[in-house]
Amino acid sequence: MTTESKAVEYWRFNVYHRFVHVLVFVSFFGSTVTGLPLKYPHAFWAPWVTRALGGVHTMGVIHRISAVVIAIWCLLHLAFVAHYVFIRKRKPWGPDTPVPTVKDLKDIWQNLLYFIGKGSRPLFDRFTYFEKFDYWAVFWGVPVIGLSGLVLWFPEFFSRFLPGQAINIAHIMHSDEALLAIGFIYVVHLFNTHIQFEKFPLNKVIFTGKVTEEELRHERPLEWERLQADPERLDEMRVR
Repeated sequence: MTTESKAVEYWRFNVYHRFVHVLVFVSFFGSTVTGLPLKYPHAFWAPWVTRALGGVHTMGVIHRISAVVIAIWCLLHLAFVAHYVFIRKRKPWGPDTPVPTVKDLKDIWQNLLYFIGKGSRPLFDRFTYFEKFDYWAVFWGVPVIGLSGLVLWFPEFFSRFLPGQAINIAHIMHSDEALLAIGFIYVVHLFNTHIQFEKFPLNKVIFTGKVTEEELRHERPLEWERLQADPERLDEMRVR
């Protein structure tokens, strides 16, 4: 590959995607750092974090602000999906979307063989199977955490038409689903995105929105093949 081709970059994420990701990051971190001390108040670090954040009342305010931000980026994403399907007239499935396919199951198996040295690395398209899992984990987790959190935020209102046990159930759902999300994001997602050998210590694509041609060829060869068959789109994605 020539030096000139190595310098070519393509857009992977636009400004909207990067802005929403910032909202996701800030709101998730805010809800995490304020929620964990409440779940584990007897842990040695909980009093220190509580004091550092200004006390329980301030933590509650930050937690609720984070919840509102989460609701905002959820609505923004649903608006993007609606625009993608109804305005741009694009299919809500296919290789350019995070909708799972049979190929993802084959890629999982192929990757397992690759990990143990029994096969080659699977060829990925625009979204890998673990990126799709990231997406749908959020898609599943946010409604569970959000609705249960809403019940805990306004217990007097919901207790008018829900039995008292519903408040306790909402507490369990909110706490445990949040802990599952924290573990997944800070371990699995962080590793797949930033800590893996090829990206360590930071994958800058979500901040810059750009990938080099070399990265695109190596990491997403099937997407690169599709782009070669669509010169107009390839030229549209190229960073000027």
